This record gives sequence, C-alpha cells and structure tokens, in this order.
Amino acid sequence: MRRPRTRRWAVAGVLVALLGSCASDPQQRVATAPPKQQDDVCAIFDQRPDWRVATVASAARWGAPVEVQMAIIWRESSFRATARPPQTYSFGIPTGRLSSAFGYSQAIDGTWAWYREESGNARADRTDFADAADFVGWYMAKTQSTNGLDMYDAYNQYLAYHEGHTGFRRGSWREKAWLQRAAGQVAYQAQRYREQLSTC
Repeated sequence: MRRPRTRRWAVAGVLVALLGSCASDPQQRVATAPPKQQDDVCAIFDQRPDWRVATVASAARWGAPVEVQMAIIWRESSFRATARPPQTYSFGIPTGRLSSAFGYSQAIDGTWAWYREESGNARADRTDFADAADFVGWYMAKTQSTNGLDMYDAYNQYLAYHEGHTGFRRGSWREKAWLQRAAGQVAYQAQRYREQLSTC
C-alpha cells in the first residue's frame, strides 16, 4: 500500500529538520571555534583540555616544547581548524591560493604527505588539532636534525618551519623583513606561554 503523498513529505521534512539541527549544533561550533584568549595558554588549555594532551604527547614523542608548538600554531592559523592562505585574483576572477597550506599547522600538501608517511600517522587530518600538534613536533625534530637548531629556539625554528629546511640553510629569510618580524612574534609568544605554563 502506497503511503499518502502528504505523509511522505511530512516525514521528509522532519528528516531535513533533524539533519539541519545536527549540522548547526552549537556544541559542534564551540568545539571547533578558536580559543577566545589566545595570548593566555592556560586559558586556552582550560577551554580545550584535549589540546594540552595533544601538545604534551607531541612533546613526549618528538621533544618539541609545548610552548613552541603552540606559538607556531598561533602564528600560522590563529588556532583556526580550516585556515587557508588568501585567495588570489586576476581581473577580479579567483585564480587559486598562494599555496596549498591548510589547517591548524598550515602544512602544505607535499609536507603533510611526507609527515603521514614518516610518522606512521597515515590518516592524519590537518583540521584535527592532535594531528597538527604532532606534525609541528615532527617538523621541529626534522629541523633539529637537519639544521642543528635547538628545540627551544622558537625564532629560528619558525624561520625553518616557514622557509623549509633547505630555504633556511640558504638564508632565504634574510631578505624578508616581514618574516623576521613574524619569527620575533613567535619567539615572544613562546616565551609568554612558557612563563604561563609554569602556573597552570
């Protein structure tokens, strides 16, 4: 027996409403929203305790200090899960983006694939904070072994993070005053986070 048309539409309407409510779940939005007090790592970890767990795990695995991981992620994405570089335009028409950087860590496609292969984290997702923190720790460990940089040297670790290991060695950052300023911001933020972590 065929269900009356009006009843079918009523059922469909209920399903759409339920799916819509799931997609706009306020709790889901809060979970992925950037922290409100980004200059206070204790407040960040109070809001997102899973982030403390993730950065401590990355520090244990790779030796990368929590405060430097957090300062790099802060500078790269302002803790936004789906951050991307700006859109580029030609004659008002979108032509793409400056790079394939994406997510909390702003890792580009090729480096993320390298991380997935080397770390054993084959299903890593750039919008997952734990994966992003592990990536940053892994990359900093690579920088230490490749460029000889101390893990606590947030300034130079960030330059190498941005320019790549070869670019850092060649000194490509020396002609980029804006990048040196950014590295200074990372170093300052890492120092601030380090002091705050001792209290929480």
